[in-house]
Amino acid sequence: MQDEVFYYESPLGLITYAWDGKSCREIWLQCGPETGLCGDDPVSDWLKAYFSGEDCPLPPMAESRTTFQAVMRAALLEIPYGETSTYGELAKRLHTAPRAMGQALGANPLPLLIPCHRIVAANGLGGFACGLEWKRRLLAFEQSGRSESGGLF
Repeated sequence: MQDEVFYYESPLGLITYAWDGKSCREIWLQCGPETGLCGDDPVSDWLKAYFSGEDCPLPPMAESRTTFQAVMRAALLEIPYGETSTYGELAKRLHTAPRAMGQALGANPLPLLIPCHRIVAANGLGGFACGLEWKRRLLAFEQSGRSESGGLF
């Protein structure tokens, strides 16, 4: 099945994603296709839960392209909602260099689902392929006390 592009209007801005009927292939937070369908699929369900503070399992996602990407995904998913880690800390855990870690994070096709926004520089925000404004919004949203909802967070 060919990918279809869907959109989700979040409280932080428009999110578009590619869904092939079986898995999420890619997510765009800043720049993506200009048109799409309103989603009624596992990705849309997860996004609704995320922004509502409810528990929902991750939707099916495209396979990692490399073993390192799979290891990186697993490490990112271990960072609790509302918390951050540094490029250096993550690089040390994965036995790689912080700069290589930054490049790998920048190539993450599934931001938000694979929470690369939770990785910051030792002395500041660091980068984010979807733009620093999105990174600021996501971190602020996660750290805003949503955990008081009693849900996942």
